[in-house]
Amino acid sequence: MIITENLSKNFGRLTALDQVTLSLSKGKSYAMVGPNGSGKTTLIKSILGLVRPTSGTIHIKGKNIANEWKYREDIGYMPQIGRYPENMRIGELIDMMKTIRQEIKAVDEELIDAFKLYKMYDKKMHTLSGGTRQKVSASLAFLFHAPILILDEPTAGLDPISVEILKEKILHERRMGKLLIITSHILSDLDELATEMIYIFEGKIQYNNSIETLKHETNETKLNKAVTTLIKQKELLSSITEHV
Repeated sequence: MIITENLSKNFGRLTALDQVTLSLSKGKSYAMVGPNGSGKTTLIKSILGLVRPTSGTIHIKGKNIANEWKYREDIGYMPQIGRYPENMRIGELIDMMKTIRQEIKAVDEELIDAFKLYKMYDKKMHTLSGGTRQKVSASLAFLFHAPILILDEPTAGLDPISVEILKEKILHERRMGKLLIITSHILSDLDELATEMIYIFEGKIQYNNSIETLKHETNETKLNKAVTTLIKQKELLSSITEHV
């Protein structure tokens, strides 16, 4: 559904992405993991069309997205930090999004109901806590039944009950055959939500396989320990290579 081929992005002398080649399929949930500055955000923004790659291509549903915009209708995006018109009320924001996408008659308001956002429709965005802003972002990401969902730190700032509501929604969408890309520093969340893992470091894909395979290869039962073992193995291999 999403294919990147030799995708690179340079910001001056900094190489944010270095020949990234990936094939992401529907019905799978990909955990995108890596330290800050590893290239995760640049890769996501490239897929969203917010960053123009220096070289390489991105195909979504078989079409090259270069100089295109309509493909974005197939993506539901939940940013790490949602930025909205500060004086707009929650209800106004949701209604505005529905007006923009008025060709979609049957919207998904399950999260709006589960988070009880309808009780806060009159609240202005600048008055919201970080957690409530996250609930708005999550509700908008799922609102239009998009076949591709990109969720950037989706559980950050949410209370425990809301975390479980969102997790169940993500798992449901995966069972419905959608493609999900999830970034999070909370690896225990990814262990529940994802089937695949992509580890990025210094703009390069260091690992791309199923989480079960990673656990088997590292002889670990939990994702956080498996990732830690993987990183140590990569560091050891790099050290050995440098001294050969």
